[in-house]
Amino acid sequence: MLQPSPLKRRIFGLENEYGLIFSPNGRVYLPMEKVLGYIFEGLIPNSWPSNAFLVNGARFYQDTGCHPEYSTPECDNILDLVIHDKAGERLLEACLPAAEERLREEGLSGEIYIFKNNTDSLGNTYGCHENFLMRRDVDFWKVTEQLIPFFVTRQIYSGAGKVLKVSGKPQYFISQRAQHIHEKTSSSTTSSRSIINTRDEPHADAERYRRLHIIVGDSNMSEFVTYLKVGTATLVLSMIEEGYGVQGMEFEDPVKAIREVSRDPTLKRKIKLDDGRQLTAIEVQRIYLDRAQEYLAQQEHDPVLDDVWQRWATVLDKLEDDPMQLVREIDWVTKRHLIQSYIDKKGCGWDDPRVFLLDLQFHDVKRTRGLFYLMESRGMIERVVEEEAVQRAMSTPPQTTRAKVRGDFIRFARAKNRSYTVDWTYLKLNGYWEETILCMDPFSSVNRRVDELLSQVGGLRFYR
Repeated sequence: MLQPSPLKRRIFGLENEYGLIFSPNGRVYLPMEKVLGYIFEGLIPNSWPSNAFLVNGARFYQDTGCHPEYSTPECDNILDLVIHDKAGERLLEACLPAAEERLREEGLSGEIYIFKNNTDSLGNTYGCHENFLMRRDVDFWKVTEQLIPFFVTRQIYSGAGKVLKVSGKPQYFISQRAQHIHEKTSSSTTSSRSIINTRDEPHADAERYRRLHIIVGDSNMSEFVTYLKVGTATLVLSMIEEGYGVQGMEFEDPVKAIREVSRDPTLKRKIKLDDGRQLTAIEVQRIYLDRAQEYLAQQEHDPVLDDVWQRWATVLDKLEDDPMQLVREIDWVTKRHLIQSYIDKKGCGWDDPRVFLLDLQFHDVKRTRGLFYLMESRGMIERVVEEEAVQRAMSTPPQTTRAKVRGDFIRFARAKNRSYTVDWTYLKLNGYWEETILCMDPFSSVNRRVDELLSQVGGLRFYR
């Protein structure tokens, strides 16, 4: 696996909210809270809902609107993040058989569907949030002003695609999330969703770090896209922190721009800048790409960021030439190809109800049923990580961050049948040595005080 330069380590994580549907055999009403409870039983035995941290260091919990949400453990390698994001899908998928069996025991037969997407049939949205640990000593507002044009246009390769009706006519959008963005910046994640969220919870030394919280992105099925969208954001953030800014790129109306870019799969629409220029989303991305090249040329060689830059450049070239060249890599392109192929085969139109069903089924996390995974099984999707690594990540935390301390502590406590309390920054074994142990350094995979506690309680030493 590609490893970052020690000087370029950064902590990042993904939070994905999932759509949940129970399709009963027959007419029956069942509160979704009950369905979700059975799913939780498979992940967090005897502890729902008080403790939702898992042995792999991740957090799993119920979010607003009865959505299961999986937050990856802290990662300092982008490929690790891709792996642990996929592990979240696999964990939810693995819970389905037992949850459906529990329903059958109550006389409620049917199927549970879990979707990694961002909108439901009623037009509600739920998010994919990206978190980046960033330096406290840089001006946050100056950084965000330079990041907004990047995030507005990043959707051309990170969008998940969506069929929506506009004035009664179906239209294909690049991004599911873009139409639900109302502000440039905001502290809210629901009422006034923004391109950059200002919530500042670094879960680390607040004098040194703050959190960059991005809620504008789509949930992605493609590993390639997850790698690219987080990788490019990391690269752009790093270069801005180091003084390689991108000046004069402010949009006249960023919220209008993000929606207009999403509505144009041809990628030809121009965005109006404050200075009167008009540029396409690809042209805006190329400005950031070129600045990133200048930045990398002056830095110590970093194989991860170099690889991200090369993939970024290649993707922009293909998007400009013909987006369909990226049918194996980019979600919105893959889905559009899938739907168009179906329309051509069936001789139906984009307003056919089956088209909207295909749109939804693309995001089903059950690999024997979801359309994305059926395409993957036929060699039609580009992977960037090994399935063996994903399976291992379902129960094993990243080995180079604080998540290792947390995950191993939870595994130990469960093995000893001990009650415990865990959060991102602290651990406590209840009823024994009641002192709360702070774990404020997200880069540290060892903690001496936790090591001492575990050795006293069980004669075992997990941390080396």
